[in-house]
Amino acid sequence: STEGSRNLSLDSILMGLPMSDPTAWATAMNNLGMAPMGMTGQPLLPDFDPALGMMTGIPPINPMMPGLGIVPPPIPPDMPAVKEIIHCKSCTLFPPNPHLPPPATRERPPGCKTVFVGGLPENGTEQIIMEVFEQCGEVIAIRKSKKNFCHIRFAEEFMVDKALYLSGYRIRLGSSTDKKDTGRLHVDFAQARDDLYEWECKQRMLAREERHRRRLAEERFRPPSPPPVVHYSDHECSVVAEKLKDDTKFSEAIQTLLTWIERGEVNRRTANNFYSMIQSANSHIRRLVNEKAAHEKEMEEAKEKFKLALSGILVQFEQIVAVYHSASKQKAWDHFTKAQRKNISVWCKQAEEIRNIHNDELMGIRREEEMEMSDEEIEDPSEMKETEESALVSQVEALKEENDSLRWQLDAYRNEVELLKQEQGKASRDEDTTKEQQMKLLQQALQGMQKHLLKVQEEYKKREAELEKVKEDKLKVETLLENLKEQESSTSRVCACSQEKEYPMEKTLSNSPVKSEREVLLVGIISTFLHVHPFGASIEYICSYLQRLDSKICTAEVEVLMTRLQNTFRQELSGVGASLEKRWKFCGFDGLKMT
Repeated sequence: STEGSRNLSLDSILMGLPMSDPTAWATAMNNLGMAPMGMTGQPLLPDFDPALGMMTGIPPINPMMPGLGIVPPPIPPDMPAVKEIIHCKSCTLFPPNPHLPPPATRERPPGCKTVFVGGLPENGTEQIIMEVFEQCGEVIAIRKSKKNFCHIRFAEEFMVDKALYLSGYRIRLGSSTDKKDTGRLHVDFAQARDDLYEWECKQRMLAREERHRRRLAEERFRPPSPPPVVHYSDHECSVVAEKLKDDTKFSEAIQTLLTWIERGEVNRRTANNFYSMIQSANSHIRRLVNEKAAHEKEMEEAKEKFKLALSGILVQFEQIVAVYHSASKQKAWDHFTKAQRKNISVWCKQAEEIRNIHNDELMGIRREEEMEMSDEEIEDPSEMKETEESALVSQVEALKEENDSLRWQLDAYRNEVELLKQEQGKASRDEDTTKEQQMKLLQQALQGMQKHLLKVQEEYKKREAELEKVKEDKLKVETLLENLKEQESSTSRVCACSQEKEYPMEKTLSNSPVKSEREVLLVGIISTFLHVHPFGASIEYICSYLQRLDSKICTAEVEVLMTRLQNTFRQELSGVGASLEKRWKFCGFDGLKMT
């Protein structure tokens, strides 16, 4: 058929005719990115650089780059696209008008190697089409239609870009001007199943390679699997026994020992070896307990260091608060500005709050330590009793389980005896002797099991009696503890009653507005001071007088005390406007009449 595939090359086509314009042919082939060759196969220009794909001195119009569907960058706008006349053996290609817009093309399908060529002359043959388009690259197949178009499949994707360069050219066969011998070429991308299949195969291959690379990278970063546990042998047993004695290799050796036991390597021959390894594992417990004790000692030392550091911090906080209080006294306070006084008071409050928080924390730590000490002293005897009781309970449970297992074995032996009796009647006389022997053996085994069961039951009764004794002792201890607690509560009540008899005045003081002897002294001194000052005095003036007697007296404390004694002291406002001032006056004589 005319639409079959053909493999043709430039060497197979006869190109003996001379060209009329070799310069135009060289320019066109340079624009296609091909080496300018004559029809006879000789190079037209010696200065063509094959590495660059262009001629020296001739700017490339659209250099084609070989690759997997890589489209070259667009031509800069300042570079004019000059297309020349192309002369072939059987036809001539005339360039389109350079002022017309470029021909439209469809979207490029993935992996496109096939082009659609329309506008062919009616008299155009496959040989002429091959002659024009094999300059763009190796043509694999040409499928020509009867309606002046065809499909051309190239070997590589970049050859399609070279074929698109010929879109818009007018073709003329020979020198004829007949309409059937002329046409305008329209070259566009074509969608072919073969191209899509090859592209998908290539994408799958690339995806496989990427997965393989990713898998290799993951395996490179994956942590190595743990070494397999060796099989049991006398040599490996001695190696593991030595490792169990070494602290650094103990975890590896104990894992190997566990795996061997789970595999079932323990038998009569290896039981002693396994027992020695288990014994060395048990001795490791002492090392672990010693290590834990060392860590606990370090923790206690760290707690002591923390307490010392916290107490040092509290001392420094006390010193800072003392500085603030001394700065708040009238001698220094009057020399500060309002902003400075405000900052000093704020700082003083913050320092006192932080000091109180740290002090509470330290007191809490000390209380916890005292509680732990008292709990340990109280719980020691009861813990001993509880451990003894739990040990007895566990022994009783073990004996129960052993008793149940012996009963099950007895039932199993009885079933076997019944089965043997049933089979005895059916068997022949020759087998009677062997069965009788089996019966005797089973009876002996039953007798031994019964004796063992009786012993276990006796031990079980003894353990129960011991348990009852322990419970009775526990009840006695609890009653003693309750009696001791009652005695302690009665002694505490007697002490409280004696204290109430000895100190009845303290209760009367607690109900009165004056709560301590110190406050009584303060009230007396303040009343004497205000009696000397009949027109009253400010709280700062009163405190400055009191602080000469005792520097620890605070203004807030004095003010709270005077406000509680409303019948003894009265606060009045004196002055006008900015000179308004609060003054305290002594009103004890009037208050005595009112009360």
